[in-house]
Amino acid sequence: MKNTVSQQIEITKASESKIGQVDFENLNFGKIFTDHMFVCDYVDGEWKAPKIIPYGPMTLDPSARVFHYGQAVFEGMKAYKDDNGDTFLFRPDENFKRINKSAERLAIPEFPEEYFFDGLNTLLKLDEEWIKSGYGNSLYIRPFVIATQASVSASEADEYRFMIICSPAQSYYSGDVSVLVAEKFSRSANGGFGYAKAAGNYAGQFYPTKLAKEQGYQQVIWTDSNSHEYVEEAGTMNLFFRVNDTLLTAPVSDRILDGVTRKSLIAIAEKEGISVDVRPIKVSEIVEAANNGSLKEIFGAGTAAVVSPVKAFGYKGEHYEIEKQENSYASHFKKALMDIQYNKAEDTFGWRYKV
Repeated sequence: MKNTVSQQIEITKASESKIGQVDFENLNFGKIFTDHMFVCDYVDGEWKAPKIIPYGPMTLDPSARVFHYGQAVFEGMKAYKDDNGDTFLFRPDENFKRINKSAERLAIPEFPEEYFFDGLNTLLKLDEEWIKSGYGNSLYIRPFVIATQASVSASEADEYRFMIICSPAQSYYSGDVSVLVAEKFSRSANGGFGYAKAAGNYAGQFYPTKLAKEQGYQQVIWTDSNSHEYVEEAGTMNLFFRVNDTLLTAPVSDRILDGVTRKSLIAIAEKEGISVDVRPIKVSEIVEAANNGSLKEIFGAGTAAVVSPVKAFGYKGEHYEIEKQENSYASHFKKALMDIQYNKAEDTFGWRYKV
């Protein structure tokens, strides 16, 4: 990972900052953006002329292939500021590798590591004042790639745009959530691109989630597409179950995203001697555990939410409440991870990256 700034990036600064208009105590996630954005275009077989410009609208041809064939992938990252005013990223190498893995699956050309890290470092230093210190405060970072070639022929594009935009954030979820186990809909299928952070994966979730909300649930627990017998993810998060004192989570596959938070929580648990069982998990197993009292916790894990506890789930018309644990794994793992992210604890894993 590089943390030096390349002289190749052309910088055009915003004439005036918007930061004075922002109420940082009352942020709606993903609706406010910083003063600048990183832009790099793929033309004539190569990524060219990376630049940072003022954040704002851009013009695309109506026939740009992203609108017609969905060639779009993205990442979710965060920057954190400690009490000394230093800025850190959390495992950005994993995000870089994953966006290129996602891009490969959608026939999008790989983005250069130098441009990625130089762009990140330069952008974050320009908009450093938007990163506020304090637990829960962060700068959400959204790298993404879209197909920009003007053509409606059904094939991969020859032109793309890689961008990074940033949004100040507080805690993404407030309170515990209730989830509905999917019996009909699936997030992804074998041989598909469920493991990629592709835009279409998320668009396909909105309708089943809308139906779940109409029944009083906030998210959907996705099940496998073949039989709907096995749990996979929850909403946009990887999923963990605590049965007695063992932590269960589904293995990553071509259907399940290899979440950075997920793998970090597994590493913390294993270091602390907490039993972790990574294997296929049947819905019936979770229902049985809920009925016999051995199901202690369910929680989701992801960049935006970090750790999101589940207070209840629904399945086949039944509703299962989960008794709140006094010393929950969810709260313990969230604190352990955030202490590393905010430079409040020793980083024995080497995950913290100083900007």
